[in-house]
Amino acid sequence: MSTEADRTGPAPGALLLCRASPASVASVAHLLREPMQLTRAGDEWSALVPEGRPWRDGADPVDRVVTGWATALAVGAPWPVLALWWDSEHAGFTFASGFRRPVGFVWLASGVPAGEDEAMRTFAARLGLDPVLDVQALGQLTEPDSAADAGARLRGLLAVLARVGVSLPAGLAPGEPADRLREAAARRPDSVPVEWPGWREAVGARDTVDHSRLGPWMPWTGGPRARALAIAQVAAGIPLIARGLRRRSGGWVTAGALLLAHGALGLAYTLTHPPD
Repeated sequence: MSTEADRTGPAPGALLLCRASPASVASVAHLLREPMQLTRAGDEWSALVPEGRPWRDGADPVDRVVTGWATALAVGAPWPVLALWWDSEHAGFTFASGFRRPVGFVWLASGVPAGEDEAMRTFAARLGLDPVLDVQALGQLTEPDSAADAGARLRGLLAVLARVGVSLPAGLAPGEPADRLREAAARRPDSVPVEWPGWREAVGARDTVDHSRLGPWMPWTGGPRARALAIAQVAAGIPLIARGLRRRSGGWVTAGALLLAHGALGLAYTLTHPPD
């Protein structure tokens, strides 16, 4: 006898893979204002496991939400972000790096490719994958395969990413329910929860952070460079919010709000902590 889960497919879920240490990711991820669990996913990678309130509340589809999150995390940071996502009808990924337009690929639940081959090649080039062997392996994921459903396609993608150091901990498998993923991540000895601390705490934390580990997202030393970056983040956040409102996309609104909020915090810090 089939269950409801069997009939409807997996519940929506996502994983965010950042090519950075957990310490660097934690200092930025809390600004998404989404409860997440953070753990290491390889020597040079970290995994964020979100609670998933935006799509569970029906505000926006999971792919739009995580695209906005990945874009917001990657803009201005020295490391890229790969978002894996799935729901009952589709699965796919979005790759964001800097201010460049995100790229990604989508499969139907049955595994039928529904994306552009060129997007997969662009993804490989931006991530620095082998232009022959890895691109050939990714190309197989864009071809019809009656034996591979959407979950198998994501596992195939992760197998290729293992060549650049991605190693998901046990229990963090695409297609699993969000609560099970967070429980698995929380059991890791290096795992930490990431939550929004509030504006006062976010600003106050700047005085105790090791600035040298955070890259261009967090130049909390004051001075012209910090002020210029804060202004750039505000300037980038406003059009992203406008784009999200036009498209009625909560994901893009979240991305713009993150940049706008962080830029405003940076400006506030430079004003209240002038250089000596």
